[in-house]
Amino acid sequence: MATTPRKAGLSGFPPGVSPAPWVYNAPLPQSVTAMSQRIREIPYNYTSYSDREIIIRFLGEENWRLIEELRGSRRTGRSARMLFEVLGDMWVVARNPYLQDDLQQNTERRNALIHALNHRLDQFEARLNDNEKAARLLEAAREAVDRFANCFAANIRLRQKVRKALEGITRADNVDFSGLARVSHATDATDWRVELPFVVISPDREEEVAPIVRACIEAGLSLIPRGGGTGYTGSAVPLDAHCAVINTEKLEDLSAVEEVALPGVEGKVPTIRTGAGVVTRRVSETAEAAGLAFAVDPTSQDASTIGGNIAMNAGGKKAVLWGTTLDNLASWRMVTPEGNWLEVERLDHNLGKIHEQETVRFRIRHFHPDGRTELKPDELLEIPGQHFRKTGLGKDVTDKFLAGLPGVQKEGCDGLITSARFILHRMPAHVRTVCLEFFGPDISRAVPAIVELRDYIQGQEGVRMLGLEHLDERYIRAVKYTTKASRRERPKMVLIADLIGDDEPLLEQAAGQVVSLARARDGEGFIAASPEARRQFWLDRARTAAISAHTNAFKINEDVVIPLERLAEYSRGIEAINIEQSIANKLAIMDGVLEFLDSDLGRLCRCVVDFADSEENRRIMADKQAAARALVEQARQRWQQVLEHLNEPAEAHRELLDETALAALRPGDSLLDLMLRRDLRQSYRREVEQRLKDIFAGQDFKPLRNELDTIHRR
Repeated sequence: MATTPRKAGLSGFPPGVSPAPWVYNAPLPQSVTAMSQRIREIPYNYTSYSDREIIIRFLGEENWRLIEELRGSRRTGRSARMLFEVLGDMWVVARNPYLQDDLQQNTERRNALIHALNHRLDQFEARLNDNEKAARLLEAAREAVDRFANCFAANIRLRQKVRKALEGITRADNVDFSGLARVSHATDATDWRVELPFVVISPDREEEVAPIVRACIEAGLSLIPRGGGTGYTGSAVPLDAHCAVINTEKLEDLSAVEEVALPGVEGKVPTIRTGAGVVTRRVSETAEAAGLAFAVDPTSQDASTIGGNIAMNAGGKKAVLWGTTLDNLASWRMVTPEGNWLEVERLDHNLGKIHEQETVRFRIRHFHPDGRTELKPDELLEIPGQHFRKTGLGKDVTDKFLAGLPGVQKEGCDGLITSARFILHRMPAHVRTVCLEFFGPDISRAVPAIVELRDYIQGQEGVRMLGLEHLDERYIRAVKYTTKASRRERPKMVLIADLIGDDEPLLEQAAGQVVSLARARDGEGFIAASPEARRQFWLDRARTAAISAHTNAFKINEDVVIPLERLAEYSRGIEAINIEQSIANKLAIMDGVLEFLDSDLGRLCRCVVDFADSEENRRIMADKQAAARALVEQARQRWQQVLEHLNEPAEAHRELLDETALAALRPGDSLLDLMLRRDLRQSYRREVEQRLKDIFAGQDFKPLRNELDTIHRR
């Protein structure tokens, strides 16, 4: 939201070293990554950070390169260990707010720690032996320890300054420096942690926000707005140690449904006014109680808040019919980085999708921090409706600027949203949820059903599609989807659609026809009418948290938008990338196995009780090693060839195909086609691992088999 010059703090950054996360969290070259994974010499480092990243944080990138140069010249390594112990002590304090609080309160303990750090550096200095590079490293380490020692008093002074600045603005217990609050606000749904916030502020009322923002800026803090913490883009992750997180969850004023005259709109429109901290589901429930529908329903609606919905321009399944958050906003209120109020009101609302209006107009009003005194004349923002959508795509997730429209889709970068008014929609009398499951090896036959479904419903009078969701094969596997069809296998694709209408027989007929469309493409369909059954159909779509078991943590996720007509092409391309990476991973495993087979395997067997290190046993081991090498090299050569010729005709590479693939071969098939249909499979366990374990069967070779498992896990 706002930035300030960085001060020395517990983050450990030296002057001139950028605190930006890409400096120390960027993807590394493969050689560096491999080395960082093997070498983890800094103690107490149980975080995702490598030694390289920690050293760059404290000493800068130049000194990391210096350490790499000195690595090869180590004799005993004692000096290096002492340096890493110093960095480890500072690192564990930098990542633990409870230790920070303890050291800030206990001067004696703090001085003892700093004395110990300097003592280790003195020992390092005693072993320099006129090494100029090591001397430069020592100087950088002493500077880092000095910054570390000075930051405690500086942080105490800054805390006092922040408390005094916020005194009288919000309650004292809304300003939280505790370890629990700071740790809880260090990340969002990404689980990506860069810095701990300096303070967490939770205003009770909307009127408090502007003076809080102004006070924090004057105190030298940068600001991060935060709602439910459900974001996957990292927008609520602190990147600076001197930042305040403003938690809006207490801004939970929620009006009843109100009929309001909107500017430029005939008659009164059902609306609802909500604070930024209101959970999305509560708004939907209030609307439903009045027989109306709230259009914004992201998957995270049980935890996400309205402020975050606006900042992300959230959508949901109902976006098919009524658009995203932006389409349904009548007005919203926010605080600018200067601590002033800004109100945005949409004029001539079309009560539908925003891009269907030729020119979209917004009135922007500016107020002083008191919220009443006008700061400057009103502005009129006129934007072509088509600007908000990309032809054939819909929501343009790449356009954060949105023609200068404040707040929406900015992820909290241009201000802090405090409240908003939304339009509500009349819900038709009847709803049917249709679940379509598609089977068969060729997913390209199933994907066109999405376009067919959309086109069919668009051509029906009296029936509309309220929501549509697509679950691909990997998602289905990740959420442990329960197949509704009486088949043994899981579906390759699932479509879930809500159909609505006031004519129930017509709606039933349309739902039945949709099921027929699925059956024509090796699919099966199921229709739910009761609220309980409909909820059950949608349950698997909401289980996004289950995906985390299949992905790396510390992962930033951005939405992508794919034209429906090109979804099959997109799905094929993504799966091709998965196949290429899977083959490359297994080739890397086989390289590791070959390296292991080239080593002295007898050393592992000699640890086994009753194993005789005889000439005969050494000959047996050599023969087994040779057979194992031949097995792995043959499998590796085959799959290397498959990877290199993946997009070439399979007919030209019949020698790479097994019996199953040869039997399933179709005219024009590439090797990739066979793999996409699972007719050609790469199984490391079946082709390599199990056969190796057969070669090295028996009690004597158990340590060797364990090592093969370790290589596979790496």
